[in-house]
Amino acid sequence: MFEKCVFQVSPVLGMITGTLILIFVPVAKRGHAEQLKARSSWFRDMKALIRNRSYVFSSLATSTVSFATGALGMWIPLYLNRAQVVQKAVEPCNSGPCSTKDSLIFGVITCITGFLGVITGAGATKWCRLKTQRADPLVCAVGMLGSAIFICLVFVAAKSSIEAAYICIFAGETLLFSNWAITADMLMYVVIPTRRATAVALQSFTSHLLGDAGSPYLIGFISDLIQENTNKSPLWEFLSLGYALMLCPFVVVLGGMFFLATALYFLEDRAKAEQQEPCSDPFTVGSCSDSEEASIL
Repeated sequence: MFEKCVFQVSPVLGMITGTLILIFVPVAKRGHAEQLKARSSWFRDMKALIRNRSYVFSSLATSTVSFATGALGMWIPLYLNRAQVVQKAVEPCNSGPCSTKDSLIFGVITCITGFLGVITGAGATKWCRLKTQRADPLVCAVGMLGSAIFICLVFVAAKSSIEAAYICIFAGETLLFSNWAITADMLMYVVIPTRRATAVALQSFTSHLLGDAGSPYLIGFISDLIQENTNKSPLWEFLSLGYALMLCPFVVVLGGMFFLATALYFLEDRAKAEQQEPCSDPFTVGSCSDSEEASIL
């Protein structure tokens, strides 16, 4: 029933979002970028993106976010249900239909934390930019490392208190989602406008390929592997899934390291993009000399 409601509500929300974009998002001035006499091929764009260290490291960090969100979204509701079975708060469900209470609560928490995370990340970055020009990747790194701590605490709290586990999930997801808007900003800073479409597409592809496309299956495989070598019982079903999910905070820490690496090259790559942007940004009006146009490519 819950899944049916989701599929009924999603198209409505999509139409509302699309309408708001049409009304409030200004239309870019088009045609200026296409006036460049020299055009770069897709191969040259890809080569330039791969050599852009800030873009590469931030894309790898985004993949770790997708990895964690995909795995947690798939397995945390079941993990919390198994925790309650171990605590004898609920009866084990060996045949459907099973209760969707934990899935519903986790889904609501994820929606709220997604909203709060974007606001928190944007606000923190705006404040930190007054202190350092490397605020964007540094805020992302702190958010990831803080998120890893709270995700680890989920597995500690779930053994005795489901409410405490939900509080840790709330804090961990808020910090994890705080880098969404910032990552998009960083891409715009370090990639010239004529390559941004390719950069967004490549980043989206790699984040899903290395992230949520395989993380739920990997966690399930590890959990099954542990269960095969232990006694079959509700306790070991709970523990095996928890041990497998412990991979997530380690991956999130790795993402924080990638954001710290991004901070090392962020100013240099942004400066390179800004030198070329006035000649290639379709939002600005201006003209370029032939030599300037060629330098963009």
